Amino acid sequence: MKAKFSEYLNEIAPAMKELIAVLKERYDYVSVLSSDSVGFTAAISQYAKSVSNSTITTERGNVVRVYKDGLYSEYAFNRFDASNISGLCEEIIHALDSQLDLLKETGVKVYETPVLPDEPIVVFEEMETGSMPENTSLEKLVEELTAVSNEVVNSSEAIAECIVRGSSTHINKMFLTANRDMRQSYVYTEGMAAPIAMRDGRNELSYTSVSGRKGPEILSGLRDKALEAAKTAEELLDAEAIEPGEYEIITTPEVSGLIAHEAFGHGVEMDMFVKDRALGKEYINKRVGSDLVTMHEGALCTEEVASYAFDDEGTLAGDTIEIQNGILKTGVCDALSALRLGGKPTGNGKRENFEHKVYTRMTNTVFDAGNNTLDEMIASVKSGYLLKGMKSGMEDPKHWGIQCIIERGYEIKDGKLTGKVVAPIVMTGYVPDLLGSITMAGTDKEVFGSGACGKGHKEWVKVSDGGPCLKAKARLG
Repeated sequence: MKAKFSEYLNEIAPAMKELIAVLKERYDYVSVLSSDSVGFTAAISQYAKSVSNSTITTERGNVVRVYKDGLYSEYAFNRFDASNISGLCEEIIHALDSQLDLLKETGVKVYETPVLPDEPIVVFEEMETGSMPENTSLEKLVEELTAVSNEVVNSSEAIAECIVRGSSTHINKMFLTANRDMRQSYVYTEGMAAPIAMRDGRNELSYTSVSGRKGPEILSGLRDKALEAAKTAEELLDAEAIEPGEYEIITTPEVSGLIAHEAFGHGVEMDMFVKDRALGKEYINKRVGSDLVTMHEGALCTEEVASYAFDDEGTLAGDTIEIQNGILKTGVCDALSALRLGGKPTGNGKRENFEHKVYTRMTNTVFDAGNNTLDEMIASVKSGYLLKGMKSGMEDPKHWGIQCIIERGYEIKDGKLTGKVVAPIVMTGYVPDLLGSITMAGTDKEVFGSGACGKGHKEWVKVSDGGPCLKAKARLG
């Protein structure tokens, strides 16, 4: 079925067009982004249940962006009376001119930025979904998630708890200018299960997830994954600490995705190039990985939670090849950063919500597949580990350091798994060294979209990442 576009946004569109026409008499550029997104979140444990008609992307509001005398300014509002456009325009003009006047009076150094182009674009995209969050019975969903938690806990005496969460959002966004009318509607859903195992005073947690640009129906896939995660949590009770050192490694797709996100995530967000805060700026058209490394970034390079038709600046979604056969070709950027750098926007201008400013942000970041099977990779390892389970990561865009926290590793000796499990694992290194050491890439790839990414400590947005199994060398501890 199609995700039907918001009736509310359709209703206010004519008045928003009128608002733009009035403001256009005073400013050289005017755009309005309007959002009307609804959803739910349900979280279940053995001790509590929480249900809410909201998610991190639930919102209803508008943001106006204008350009005048080389400066951009914005005004966000969520109360809208279509019968009083003149009054709203006076309020907006007063607020925007006050911002622009303050910058001039204080002599704040600003970036010299040209006016955004406004060629005609019309988009009306109602994307396919299985079901809609607003039509979901939360009572039934709670029963189903509770059943998953109970079954997992009853699957083994070692499992003391299983936290299960599901959320789904129907995104509706409308971007209008004097010449553009862009409207999109889609649904994304994500779920997670986290079983906790306990024995002899030791406790371990494992994590699994489902996600997709699909409806709440995908949450039915949590049961089998949760039972597998319970086995992993129990397995972790016997895991040993790893001896720090450099090893041959094989990363499973979720770990490959973590590397993709941390290695070429914030480091090639080109608003960081504008501020000279990313080493990647100096490596364009230079080698940053082996010939086996090709990486895509964009809302169109795969279909996951971060896939859309256009970004929050009215730029059409794209599929950017950041790395091609080991050579860094480009980064990704929002519209204003593109103007400042003399390039073109890539469809990566994203807001946490309508009240927050646009930043260059990741969407889907994915390694291309290769020609090797996992068995071939394992057979080629003299001494190393098969790494599974993504926990967290971070990077230093200024110096290109990377740190990935991985749930567990399976020892490999002389081309065979020994049965020894080590956990947890911290993988560190210099990005070009890590990617340059990749010598094999798997035939299949997976993409994961359960979670969000911040810009620094804030500005959370949905992202996805993934890839195939990869063989490389890395420092583990």
